[in-house]
Amino acid sequence: MASRTATLGALLVAASVLLAGCTAPQPAPPGVPIGLEPPANIDPVIHYADDRLASMSLEDKVRSLFMVHLAGTDATSLADFASGAGAGGVILMGDNVPDPSDRLAAMTPVIAGEAALPRLIAIDQEGGIVRRIRTDKALSAEQLRGLDPSAARDAFATRADLLASLGITVNFGIVADVTGDPASFIYERSMGSTGADAANRVAEAVDGELGTVLSTLKHFPGHGVATGDSHSSIPTASISLDAWRADHEKPFAAGIDAGAELVMLGHLQFDAIDPEPATFSAFWNDILRDELGFDGVIITDDMVMLQNSGVPEYADASANAVRAIAAGATMLLYVGPVDVTAVTAAIVAAVDAGTITEAQIDDAAHRLLVMRRTLSGQTGPFVHCGDLCRAALS
Repeated sequence: MASRTATLGALLVAASVLLAGCTAPQPAPPGVPIGLEPPANIDPVIHYADDRLASMSLEDKVRSLFMVHLAGTDATSLADFASGAGAGGVILMGDNVPDPSDRLAAMTPVIAGEAALPRLIAIDQEGGIVRRIRTDKALSAEQLRGLDPSAARDAFATRADLLASLGITVNFGIVADVTGDPASFIYERSMGSTGADAANRVAEAVDGELGTVLSTLKHFPGHGVATGDSHSSIPTASISLDAWRADHEKPFAAGIDAGAELVMLGHLQFDAIDPEPATFSAFWNDILRDELGFDGVIITDDMVMLQNSGVPEYADASANAVRAIAAGATMLLYVGPVDVTAVTAAIVAAVDAGTITEAQIDDAAHRLLVMRRTLSGQTGPFVHCGDLCRAALS
């Protein structure tokens, strides 16, 4: 009886830690089983991510790779939708921003969910023509083109402060595309007509956001060279790899060196380099990881755009997701509607078939766990309340 009481006591302590957000203060308080606290020489965030990943099913891991969207300003509905999907992130669009926008600050903690592992809350806040928060008056990319690069740091620092005050943690805001053509789809959103000019401003913009919100560089490998609008087509270009490296690579390299945490893949096809759009290209993912040394989260652009491109090959949402993850994407972004259950099943089936390795899923899920755990500010261990633990609480 004493042994059972001791066991239940230990389980109740562990369960209470879990219910408090899967964390415990360190060093571990009396009663917390030895071994729950991470060793002193191990990063507690990594330790937490390792343990949490080990507790997840393959389906859980796959679902955590989704960033989803639901229209409306009802925070509970948005949170329930994301929770039901098992999604690791939510993107806020204009239809999620209340009037006045400062009411968003009360919504985002609800949408983020679990305090110990908050969902990523992202928004497209470039400034100028792309700004979901309309009160953002900081300079836009088009205005920054003619100014000293330090102006980009000031603009994006101001923008980041605004977003952080509203509980937004990820800004899809730094356009690293290069174009000097005013007729280009991306011209008003680009910070330079040459790679060198844009690179300086991109690096400064990342520096301005650093430590306030997570920075995203888009749209890799560069929309400025590809004609067309990726919202409704697959823009293509015939640029060579050497020409790309000499110009369009520079802003992405500079932004990565400055500390950008995310890079967004564009649905862009550079035929002379790889006939696959970057979203489906292992080559471009390898360039990011191996050549540019990017160790953060590679997120796709809105996957629904592929279905809207008019290309029959890209009409199947599940097939598109499998191809993107197989190529190396960390996270799948859906602004439009998506059947998360069906797409998840397709990715799980691809793992079973060997098209995607489980190690790829683990790597992507782990990167996101680390990012989300870091945002929590908590450093305690993860305590998994399994069947025996839940039985003790019932």
